[in-house]
Amino acid sequence: MSSANSNPRTTAGSAVRSSGGGPRVNPPARPTQRPASSGARPAGNRPGLVKPAPKAKARKARLLVSKIDPWSVLKMSFLLSVALGIVTVVAAIVIWTVLDLTGIFDRVNQLLGEIAGSEGAGFDLRQFASLGQVVSFATIIAVVNVVLLTALAMLSAVLYNISSTLVGGIGVTLTDD
Repeated sequence: MSSANSNPRTTAGSAVRSSGGGPRVNPPARPTQRPASSGARPAGNRPGLVKPAPKAKARKARLLVSKIDPWSVLKMSFLLSVALGIVTVVAAIVIWTVLDLTGIFDRVNQLLGEIAGSEGAGFDLRQFASLGQVVSFATIIAVVNVVLLTALAMLSAVLYNISSTLVGGIGVTLTDD
């Protein structure tokens, strides 16, 4: 055993290195180093997170109202004026009922009797302003308002169309917020 290489480790190690056909083993991975600060990573250095896109500027669009359709104005104004007429009739009923329940009609009758000076010829306000008469009057006013408001709205749309052909219309700027 007096060979030149009596150490089995060196012969085996040199054989692996020199042959090149044996399996290669990679060195173990080094652990990542933590920052020297408090241990929390800054928000910009987090792996896997995407930075938010920069906020887009608000778009602006300049539009010109050059024509209004009279037929659509007629339909819309009719519906709105009918709603206003219904509100008028309901409000008249509610106001008359509140006045009657609070005794205002009786107080007005007493006041008019004292002013006239004769208790025998009493004045009754409910004869002139009964609930039926108030509702009838409010309904007549509501129907007249429906006709007038619808006609005025359509007339104003036609006049706007005529004036917008001369002037150009109303400019409107729309933005994204």
